[in-house]
Amino acid sequence: MFRLSKKEKITKEEENKPVEDLMNALKIEGQRLPENYEVVENYPLKPPFSYALILREKDTKELLYFVDEISLDRREQEIYMKLKEVLEAELQAPEDDETPVQSFRRQFPEIIAKHRDVLKDISQVGIKKIEFYLERDILGYGRIDPLMADPLIEDISCSGANKPIYLWHRKYENVKTNVFFGSEEELDDFVMRLVHKAGRHVSIAFPMVDATLPGKHRLAIYYRKEVTPLGTSFTIRKFREDPLTIIDLIQNETISLEVAAYLWLLVENKFSSMIIGATGAGKTTALNAIAGLIHPQQKIITIEEVAEINLPRENWVSTISRAGFGMEDKGEIPLFDLIKSAVRHRPDWIIVGEIRGEEAYVLFQSLATGHGGLCTMHAEDAETAIKRLTQPPMNIPSTIIPLMNCIISVKHVKAPALVEFGRSFSKRKFVKVSEIDSSRRIRDVFVWDSSTDTYKMELSDSYLFERISEKWNLPLEYVYEEFERRKDILYYLAEVNIRSCHEIDEFLNKFYNDPKSTYQHIFESR
Repeated sequence: MFRLSKKEKITKEEENKPVEDLMNALKIEGQRLPENYEVVENYPLKPPFSYALILREKDTKELLYFVDEISLDRREQEIYMKLKEVLEAELQAPEDDETPVQSFRRQFPEIIAKHRDVLKDISQVGIKKIEFYLERDILGYGRIDPLMADPLIEDISCSGANKPIYLWHRKYENVKTNVFFGSEEELDDFVMRLVHKAGRHVSIAFPMVDATLPGKHRLAIYYRKEVTPLGTSFTIRKFREDPLTIIDLIQNETISLEVAAYLWLLVENKFSSMIIGATGAGKTTALNAIAGLIHPQQKIITIEEVAEINLPRENWVSTISRAGFGMEDKGEIPLFDLIKSAVRHRPDWIIVGEIRGEEAYVLFQSLATGHGGLCTMHAEDAETAIKRLTQPPMNIPSTIIPLMNCIISVKHVKAPALVEFGRSFSKRKFVKVSEIDSSRRIRDVFVWDSSTDTYKMELSDSYLFERISEKWNLPLEYVYEEFERRKDILYYLAEVNIRSCHEIDEFLNKFYNDPKSTYQHIFESR
């Protein structure tokens, strides 16, 4: 693990140096790896205190996500326990406009100054190590804090005490970790703290919890052995602070330029779209990226059970359904009521995180009154999606199914080109984009060909392009020309890496306010 080298013990003179200089004394000294494993990759999590190592077992080729944190010696552990009790008693609430971490880092020097006798014979580096663990365990996520700090991790899953935590890594997919909870009591206490962080309650009477953690991470819990014989378990789906945009999807080959340009034209003309796929296929990511093409001045209301949609927009209202209180579920606010209420706020767009019940009917009614709509649903393909819509509990009349203009199928697909360590990894892909015409016929306009990793495009008889032509009162040929221009624009944005939500918002504002000069600038710069 990480240790201070004997050659780098802290002297009295060094104690007077700035802490930043002393941090250089923390060195990696011969990683003690599990037997018969070799390092594939390593990168910092919270340097110089914690690092991630991707290890590979030499015989089975199994991958292991190895969390390597700097350790406390016995004396430092004793002081850690004493200071933890002190901090839990003396830490004050954060001041206005101050985060809990900022508050902790402001108060920590003041508190240890009052209890200097506790830190007798401890170096400045030792204090920084203790501070790291105190911050990790009091304000952070304790044992799984390094995993929460890794931006490459999407999901964290614990299935019980004394079992390794598994995660979904954006590069290595499902990987076992060296992190685990050593007892049922420790796991139960940890989960209780997690639930309190989310402002919720869990107990034997209410053993299942879906909640949102600080930072909008999604938390799902089974508590003790009330619903599973294996004991307490949890899953955390991490929330991206910097959500993927349409440019990201182009750059990582989730979609092609043609698909992106087509979707841009649909969004600009307020045509509704439904994203379908299995759990973890990337439906919410696709929803976020497509919603990022909405005109920055248009009003958006999102409706979800747990906050997952992330649109850094000023004219955006995020609404979350609420469970009831007590045995009679008094005070419950379901998706159905949120969508009904959203219409009264005169939004340009209503976006529903996922439809699966009677709320679908209200959404379709809002589409009939001219609102733009985006949503996701669990379904394998467009035909299955329509069957689900027209059957209980959604019960959408078949006559209004065409109000959902476009259905986008997303999947995790195997990528033979991404073969490492004998494993074929997958990637997310828009495998099919289909239009629904006025006669409820499904028209596939883009179909991904796995053998060539390209799209077969059938836009020559696009029903929605015909509707855009009518809406603009311009020849159909002009729509196709505009489609080509949008491709050129997206190619330019990808080429110069204009990809963040804020950058795309800024660009769209310029484009919609003065498209002619925006086009001219792009074509002159190429």
